Amino acid sequence: MQSFVMKEIGETGIVEKEKPEAGPMDAILKPTKGLVCTSDCHTVHGAIGERENLTLGHEVVGTVEEVGSEVSNFEPGDRVAVGAITPDWNSEAAQDDHPSQSNGALGGWKFANVKDGAFQEYVHVNDADGNMAHIPDGVSDHEAVYTADMLSTGFAAAENATIPMGGTVAVFAQGPVGLMATKGARLQGAGEIIAVETVEKRQELAREYGADHIVDFAEGDPVEEIMSLTDDRGVDAAIEALGADQTLQDCIRVTKPGGTVSNVGYHGDGEFRHIPREEWGVGMAEIDIVTDLCPGGSLRIRRMLRMLENDLVDPTKMTTHEFDFEEIETAFDLMDEKEDDIIKPLIHFE
Repeated sequence: MQSFVMKEIGETGIVEKEKPEAGPMDAILKPTKGLVCTSDCHTVHGAIGERENLTLGHEVVGTVEEVGSEVSNFEPGDRVAVGAITPDWNSEAAQDDHPSQSNGALGGWKFANVKDGAFQEYVHVNDADGNMAHIPDGVSDHEAVYTADMLSTGFAAAENATIPMGGTVAVFAQGPVGLMATKGARLQGAGEIIAVETVEKRQELAREYGADHIVDFAEGDPVEEIMSLTDDRGVDAAIEALGADQTLQDCIRVTKPGGTVSNVGYHGDGEFRHIPREEWGVGMAEIDIVTDLCPGGSLRIRRMLRMLENDLVDPTKMTTHEFDFEEIETAFDLMDEKEDDIIKPLIHFE
């Protein structure tokens, strides 16, 4: 089969690989739709270290090709979504309510990290009963593929922000995760949403997904503008959806004492992140800093699919480009360079 791989740091390409085999609890998926993520770009640039001929990709839906002998909820031909994060559900971390960290930090992140990912003609899914969900008839594959990561991660950012009903929230960066965090904040009952973004297309989508104010960081200090918008009170919660040192600092600077900073950004470079001491109340301002890796699992995916089925969110507005699998290198390069106003590229496998 053909696989789109990270050959080594800084180099990608399509290579031939053997079709994967299913263990007793596993499934083999034949992809129909996929999405390229900025996380794939971080990986290729060395954010998680050296990898050799590792298949990229973690956002995929498709048709079940094969199931292991112990899989009870799926059979060949089923149309399914699979999470970007595929925890080991019998792990100690899963039992301790942190399944994404199963068997070590980020241990639930297997695709394009410790095993081949989704950008190939057949995809191996571990613990299939716990990590896949049936796609309802009324939900398209295009819609469903967003449940793998963008919906789950963006909504987790809003959930973890503990935004009070009618409260204020600032969402830093309006890439796909930030846009879904903005939508999630609106669904969570935020009374005022401030989106920080400079790209016009992303600003427009942020407004569509519920932002009340747009702060363009290219035109001024976002901290000063957010404080002005909140009469110097600060926000109840700030969401970091970029993965940058400065953005994390700004989140802390605009969060009121007792508030929450919710981080879902992928901090792919540098050894440390800095905390502004004074705004942090010299360590005692009771500002919670909460981090999360995309929640995985069949229950989570079913909930996201239910929201799609009931028209609570339309993530397909973020799809700006479409490519066949044979063109995936072009899609990856566009996403890496953020060219042509790209937000999210959809990959057609068939």
